[in-house]
Amino acid sequence: IKMAGDCMFPDMDTDGSEKSEEMEIVVNVGGVRQVFYEDNLNQYPETRLAELLNCLSGGYDSIFSLCDDYDPGKREFYFDRDPDAFKCIIDVYYFGEIHMKKGICPICFKNEMEFWKVDLKFLDDCCKTHLSEKKEELEEIARRVQLILDDLGVDASESRWKRCQKCIWKFLEKPESSYPARVIAVLSFLFILISSVVMCVGTIPDLQVVDSEGNRMEHPTLDSIETACIGWFTMEYVLRLISSPNKLHFALSFMNIVDVLAILPFYVSLTLTHLGAKLMELSNVQQAVQALRIMRIARIFKLARHSSGLQTLTYALKRSFKELGLLLMYLAVGIFVFSALGYTMEQSHPETLFKSIPQSFWWAIITMTTVGYGDIYPKTTLGKLNAAISFLCGVIAIALPIHPIINNFVRYYNKQRVLETAAKHELELMELNSAEGRAAGSRSELEDLSREGKGGPFYSSRLKVSHSDTFIHLLSEEKHYRTRLQSCK
Repeated sequence: IKMAGDCMFPDMDTDGSEKSEEMEIVVNVGGVRQVFYEDNLNQYPETRLAELLNCLSGGYDSIFSLCDDYDPGKREFYFDRDPDAFKCIIDVYYFGEIHMKKGICPICFKNEMEFWKVDLKFLDDCCKTHLSEKKEELEEIARRVQLILDDLGVDASESRWKRCQKCIWKFLEKPESSYPARVIAVLSFLFILISSVVMCVGTIPDLQVVDSEGNRMEHPTLDSIETACIGWFTMEYVLRLISSPNKLHFALSFMNIVDVLAILPFYVSLTLTHLGAKLMELSNVQQAVQALRIMRIARIFKLARHSSGLQTLTYALKRSFKELGLLLMYLAVGIFVFSALGYTMEQSHPETLFKSIPQSFWWAIITMTTVGYGDIYPKTTLGKLNAAISFLCGVIAIALPIHPIINNFVRYYNKQRVLETAAKHELELMELNSAEGRAAGSRSELEDLSREGKGGPFYSSRLKVSHSDTFIHLLSEEKHYRTRLQSCK
């Protein structure tokens, strides 16, 4: 055996026969040479390297169906593939599992494994997670690009009502689609703010009026503004529901449920005011109306529809349920322990404020969260020592899970920005490919026209149409779209 680079090769006789009885093959992948022995390769007979053992007897057609080139003198197979990925893949023959190195694209590595006919089940779990995350990112980019292409393209086969629905949906749901849609989004945002301000201002006693029965009620002007805002919210919701592509998904969406909760109390209270007095006592009607009017605070959550920051915060909190659960568990254990200790230590004082352990829960909550209202406080020395330990433990318990939650927020925010940029680059590349295709078609058309000797008005009109054509239809071509996503760059 002699060394060749970092690999070992068998000595050969002058006639090219091997001295070693064990069959071996030499593989050259992108300049990296490696010797494989029959015993190792036969462990996985369905892989491409194992098939190389039996391809020599099948002739050159069989050989070149498996590799890019072959040197019969050295019995060396050549492959124009990624050598870094190949170094990781051959671990399956020695260790039974594959680990993907850092810096290698997961999608490209998956394609390399498919080329070498190695099953994905040999990929380690940590690498599978990385691969699934990359797939989700590409699917999200594809979804965003497809949404943009659907907005740009117009299907002539659709009915007029379908096209009208799509226009209304874009007008109300996608402010970036046009300038009027942006104006509508700003108006909706202002209506939400005005409605929230009116709800707060209406509770000021100096701005309220007294009805014939001596009950205070909101000023009629504020009530009129409230009615106008509810009318806008109702019209907006109905139009969005009518134009939505999937009405069931629309109705069950969280933000749309918030919209219903912001609108419904107004109509229910209006119905109870006019019809409820005939069915129940007036006092009960007023209590029900007051409870429903409190539900108007739900409309402040409508701001999340127009704020990407609030949406990012919501999604980050969803991904931080584990950390939030740990935080609540730490606080719950501390509250129970320190409230019980505080109650026990304060029983010796004649003027104790700790009447029971459940009542001590409130003191433990405001102490561990460092709020400290001062309505309940210890008076004994041991009670004060217990309070000092409780708020120190509370600071530690709150601080520990905060960092992972912040990391989740930053990671999700950066990921959304990367996906948005990637979708824009995808569209730019597709437009560039479309422009190159148009330019090539224009050049061939000019050559054909010049060869045929055509000129005059017909020639100029053909040239004008070629240069005034739009890119929109070419952007939706499937071949450019798929090629770019499969390249994963």
